[in-house]
Amino acid sequence: MSTLPVIAAVDGSHDSLRALDWAVDGALLREAPLRVVHVRQYAAWPQADVLVAGPPDTGEDPVLDEARHHLAERAGLPPMEYIALEGVPGGVLPELGAGAQLLVLGSRGRGGFASLLLGSNGLASARDAACPVVVVPRPGREVHGEAPAQEGPRVVVGLDVDNPDGATLAFAFEEASRRGARLQVVAAYPWPVQSWAAAGQIVAPAVDEASIASETRTLADGLLAPYRGRHPEVRAEALPVPGDAAGHLVEASRDADLVVVGRHRRRLLAPARMMGSVTHAVLLHAAAPIAVVPPTPAEE
Repeated sequence: MSTLPVIAAVDGSHDSLRALDWAVDGALLREAPLRVVHVRQYAAWPQADVLVAGPPDTGEDPVLDEARHHLAERAGLPPMEYIALEGVPGGVLPELGAGAQLLVLGSRGRGGFASLLLGSNGLASARDAACPVVVVPRPGREVHGEAPAQEGPRVVVGLDVDNPDGATLAFAFEEASRRGARLQVVAAYPWPVQSWAAAGQIVAPAVDEASIASETRTLADGLLAPYRGRHPEVRAEALPVPGDAAGHLVEASRDADLVVVGRHRRRLLAPARMMGSVTHAVLLHAAAPIAVVPPTPAEE
């Protein structure tokens, strides 16, 4: 069976060329072919029944020519394919994920406002694609917090111990293994905890923070055990932290190789695909490339 490609979306912007460089490395790590795709946009919104994508175009495309030129002097490229499509990028790109093992794009394209932190195509792809989506941010994002205590390659993943996502953990361990990186598992717990006894009265929590942190670490280690067994080469460290999960993941993104977050599962009363507030915040503010992993079909 052929290996599914890594897809890099390009549009002629500097952001997409940075994403292309990341996609080349990602394809080489996976020993996979790389498919470079440019979706030439046309206005589909006046017609409700218009097709969002046309057939591949084998003619000249200046954006693809620029991508070829960008990689012309780079040695050791994976097998390459360049494809031009016509349609609405926010609709076409997520659909391409069904035939890819990874979809890579920049945080912003050529359109939109200069102040945008995440473009509409990146948002749509991260929310809707069937494969993991990597969004490569612009360099220079400032992240507060201390620098990592240990140097070397590092992958960061978020873990909700009350609602763990197996697909996200599996992807993070595999990525850390490919990169020879340690895995930092950020497990946030709610603190401070407040209980309401009556109107206007707040009761102090019955347990202290140290106990909650210890319980969170125990739960995290139990959830990580099967993945550690499958990947003994990966040094995975559970890091219980109080409060806002998104803030801690953004802080951990400083000097990281990749931040891995999950996408919300579909629910009976919320059947539409949703990323979730934590994943959205990490996409907007993390300094490292962000991988958004969809739940497995069985979970959805």
